[in-house]
Amino acid sequence: MAGPAPVDRSAQHPVPDGRPAAAPRFRALPQARHWLLLGILLCAAVIALGMAVQLVPGDTRAELGVDQDLSQHHSAALTAVAMGINVLFGPVVGLVLIGIVALFLWLVGRDLVKAVAFGLVACSGWVASEVFKLIIARQRPNPAMLVDPLSPETGSNSFPSGHVSFAVALAFALYFLARGTRWSKVIAAAGAALALVVAWSRLYIGVHYPSDVAASFLAASAAVVLLSGLWNRFGPRLVERLPSAVFLRSNRA
Repeated sequence: MAGPAPVDRSAQHPVPDGRPAAAPRFRALPQARHWLLLGILLCAAVIALGMAVQLVPGDTRAELGVDQDLSQHHSAALTAVAMGINVLFGPVVGLVLIGIVALFLWLVGRDLVKAVAFGLVACSGWVASEVFKLIIARQRPNPAMLVDPLSPETGSNSFPSGHVSFAVALAFALYFLARGTRWSKVIAAAGAALALVVAWSRLYIGVHYPSDVAASFLAASAAVVLLSGLWNRFGPRLVERLPSAVFLRSNRA
């Protein structure tokens, strides 16, 4: 005797917008309650700090003393670490690393939305740093004033540090990936430690003042806060407009 006919469950639970059932759901980012106000306040703090160090020459001279002291105590091992960080968190290598992780999340993890969110958050620190550099236009420390200038960069792009801003935003992006798992606290601690090490490296090399790297934490945090709020507000509509073929490719078994 023949058994009962198989039930078509997809017909019982149709997808309202016609998208394939395997399409990734929109993934909201952690959002501050008053994200817009908080983001504006963080941006204002960065600009206020930048204006202060520009208007008070004595602050710059005092900060230069930190770079000079570090320059007098260079060692081969620490120099290798600092110069490695200089390359690894630079714009070229940094973008390549972000692209590799994003592609992995899309093609291997089968989650295009998560890949895009990761890429945007990780890049937001750089974007913020470039905007504030245009506003403040602070000159970098003079390499001639250092005992051992490892990377004699010059120009009005000292405030804030792009390397540190990227490290902070990357730490946020990695934590967002790990949140809800047993690794979330470890990733958060490791990300914070990494950002501090990158900040130290910029002072050790002598291409930034202490206030530059301090402002980077504020600038990157402002970018992540504002981006998270905008992503959660407008992201679902953008995801709905993506062609179905994109989701089929990212979720193919």
